Amino acid sequence: MSATLIERRIAALREQMQFQSIAASVWLSADPHLSEYLPERWQLRAWLSGFTGSAGSLIVTLDAAAVWTDSRYWEQAQAQLSGTGIVLMCAGKQGVPEPADWLRRQLPVGGRVALDGRMVAMQAWEQWQEGEPELEWVVDSDLISPIWADRPADPQQAVYEHVAPYACRTRAENLQSLREQMQRHTADWHLVSALDDIAFLLNLRGSDVSYNPVFLSFLLVSQQHAYLFIDLDKVSSQIKARLLADGIELYAYTDLSAFLQALPAGLSMLLDPARTTVHVARQLQHLKLVEQLNPSQLMKACKTPAELQQVRAVMEQDGAALCEFFAWLDNHLGQGEISELTVDEYLTAARARRPGFVSPSFGTIAAYQANGAMPHYQATVDAHSRLEGNGLLLIDSGGQYLGGTTDITRMIAVGHLSEQEKSDCTVVLQGMIAMSLATFPSGVSGAHLDVLARQPLWRLGLDYGHGTGHGVGYFMNVHEGPQSLSWRARVTPNAVLRVGMITSNEPGLYRPGKWGIRIENLLACVPGPQTEFGEFLQFETLTLCPIDTRCIDASLLALHEREWLNQYHAQVRQRLQPLLDGKALDWLIERTAPI
Repeated sequence: MSATLIERRIAALREQMQFQSIAASVWLSADPHLSEYLPERWQLRAWLSGFTGSAGSLIVTLDAAAVWTDSRYWEQAQAQLSGTGIVLMCAGKQGVPEPADWLRRQLPVGGRVALDGRMVAMQAWEQWQEGEPELEWVVDSDLISPIWADRPADPQQAVYEHVAPYACRTRAENLQSLREQMQRHTADWHLVSALDDIAFLLNLRGSDVSYNPVFLSFLLVSQQHAYLFIDLDKVSSQIKARLLADGIELYAYTDLSAFLQALPAGLSMLLDPARTTVHVARQLQHLKLVEQLNPSQLMKACKTPAELQQVRAVMEQDGAALCEFFAWLDNHLGQGEISELTVDEYLTAARARRPGFVSPSFGTIAAYQANGAMPHYQATVDAHSRLEGNGLLLIDSGGQYLGGTTDITRMIAVGHLSEQEKSDCTVVLQGMIAMSLATFPSGVSGAHLDVLARQPLWRLGLDYGHGTGHGVGYFMNVHEGPQSLSWRARVTPNAVLRVGMITSNEPGLYRPGKWGIRIENLLACVPGPQTEFGEFLQFETLTLCPIDTRCIDASLLALHEREWLNQYHAQVRQRLQPLLDGKALDWLIERTAPI
């Protein structure tokens, strides 16, 4: 988007703000389900600012505008905001004010601030209202409809069922487990707004959100009833009949507010304040609210043994697809024009040839040389690099399969690498290995373990701005909670690592203007030793794909790190060899040779 277009949009917004007596407006990266990845209709912050990163907030006053985003997007945001008059606020950087603090400094006491109640969580809403001076918050104004004339409609893709053998739990089992949790919280009702929780509970999938197999809906559950609020045209008569047979009645998506307001006063409603909007909460003022983490968050985070077995099979297919792609890449580098866009095209095609593949699990990040220093870089037709000369190629990609979700990052050597490039790759690998080898007591959270992956870098005065790992779904969102590997994460009882959780392990190192490095495998949390000191847990590496040793300075590896790498490569070769032939098999054998 051109800077001139963004300037016009901000000007139109300010006109509408003045018309509605609004002094400032806040635009979050959210929708009515507080999703991470948004349908186009709800990409309001991106439409207004031109900044397209998946995380960030925009605040517009009558004479100033600023975007806050974290270190993953600083370079991207700087480029996309250039010339728009919108200032970049590097969130987390020393001296940069928090959005709410900046807002309060801009406005007098009593200033009216618009924050769409359909796009802010109850929990976040409380944080926005903290502090002095007091502001007047408006949550029901519509500033966007008058200025976005061609705003896209809600997506209309059909819903489909996730069935056995890939669906390893039935709807009845899921709802029974949910109702048991409701009883523990003495809740009469439970409202679920999070799309991945709904898809998981009902064994349904959709494609309303790019890369995430979910569909726009709300789910309301009592001990006797369950109601799904959805665009009824998305659900076939056959699926409707099967849902009804399982005790799930369907209502129109727009019927939710009236239904909630008609519930008998005084009953208790379980909801997740981090995953329920202010707009929905205002329909529940006559009920007793029980604010807890959605029980389905932990239910779906802890994969069953059957689900983990499906994921292991998917990792073999995904690894084989990656070997076919990397063999092709090695054989074609220097033989013709290959760009970051070519990488995305050929890698997606390799996955698409594998059984059970549905779609990528996120937009492929193929970043060559300095582009790799932007952790969430996306090549476009208008802005991308060719793979020529010497340098590091970072490829972060993943697939949605009927039997699981994958997410992997590998570094590839293009031409000759410098000693510093190799030493940087090696120290990142050392951090990844340290996390892979972790054994820890039951009850430990990812915040406690994050130091393991960072210590090799910290020892050299290096660091990276993102977390080391995030939860990964089962044919579900590639980012899910409640666990994460990050020292910045809040330590809560719900955030501890549990058997069955799948978490990414992806330390990195980014040198702006030079290169970026990230090496990533997925880990399953599994039982470890039981001793007189208690129960211990450890990690099983799920991802199966060679790590390019041409990027590594093996002389810097300790003996146990070298042994880990050789054992990992031996397992990769043993499990992927039956699925490959020809050049892909030759590439696998060469790239898994012991060092």
